[in-house]
Amino acid sequence: MKQSEIKGLSAAQLQENLSQAKKTYADLKLAHAISPIENPLQIRSLRRTVARLATELTKRELQ
Repeated sequence: MKQSEIKGLSAAQLQENLSQAKKTYADLKLAHAISPIENPLQIRSLRRTVARLATELTKRELQ
């Protein structure tokens, strides 16, 4: 998810996407630990998406 897409979301949508992305990230890490997944770069991409969502949510709370 790109930063421009994230800025267009409401706070509720951000929270929902963040929880969903965190769950997907945890599932992907577990799957990779058990047996290597085909594209391990998915883990990095998802981790960065989680960080982007959390950053935008925090930024909005501080305003």
